[in-house]
Amino acid sequence: MLLITCPWCGPRDETEFHCGGQAHVPHPAAPDGLTDPEWAEYLFYRDNPKGARAEIWAHSAGCRRWFNALRDTASHAVLAVYRLDEPRPAVHPPSEHSGASR
Repeated sequence: MLLITCPWCGPRDETEFHCGGQAHVPHPAAPDGLTDPEWAEYLFYRDNPKGARAEIWAHSAGCRRWFNALRDTASHAVLAVYRLDEPRPAVHPPSEHSGASR
């Protein structure tokens, strides 16, 4: 089980949360002027990196508040959580090959 720390309620089991997708996706400045392909880009296309990814989460079975989390998509480890009004922290996941030089 994944343990996620809600910024307001503290550590809770992952079953209490709902992932809302990629965080920090800017809303279109002029939505009335978007073409169909531009709407598709905004609505459906998201980054899919291997490694750290910023996601928006809701504590749906708790305080029902939304927050952001940095999660490693390879290990599923939650690297950091932060409120929506806070900046994204600079967090680097631990290296798979500690001590190895490249």
